[in-house]
Amino acid sequence: MNNWMSWEGGVDLIATTSAELAMPNVIVHVARMVHTPVGSAPSGMIFWQPDPTAAPLAFGFVSSDPAVAAYFADHIFVGTPFEGAPAIVGKVIIEISAEQATARVEIPGFVFESHLSDFSETAMIQRDPLPTAPFHQQGLEAAAGHACLKVNGEKIDLIIPPVGITGGPCAVVAACGVYAR
Repeated sequence: MNNWMSWEGGVDLIATTSAELAMPNVIVHVARMVHTPVGSAPSGMIFWQPDPTAAPLAFGFVSSDPAVAAYFADHIFVGTPFEGAPAIVGKVIIEISAEQATARVEIPGFVFESHLSDFSETAMIQRDPLPTAPFHQQGLEAAAGHACLKVNGEKIDLIIPPVGITGGPCAVVAACGVYAR
């Protein structure tokens, strides 16, 4: 394994805005601190496509460190729809307590605010590579029973699928973890 990333303080939300959608059109997948071979910074992935027939309004890997943002597409997400996604310089703010977890992602033109609560017990996970997530996954996760999202201050109606593109819950707080391939 030559390519890896680890994190602490992950707040992940994968959802759709319509029951008719087969694929998620909302992804806010971020962490308080992400470590990579090229550096460490608050970072993650953003995908916002409110009109599924149009291009996404926000799509890419966000970090306060441009080198970290640029690392993910070609080293971790090779072979997925996120391969070649742009690096976006932005701000990621995470707050986690026993009762709730929030993520605020600020990128040019957008502010995403996700809020998770009603957590399950934290469990250790180990997932083998999948076609949608071609990397090994290991970490500590607690699934959220409640999730909401605001985009530029507007509350978005969400449908949370039972299983996400990485093989686990779609609304989860991840105390720590690693992706490696």
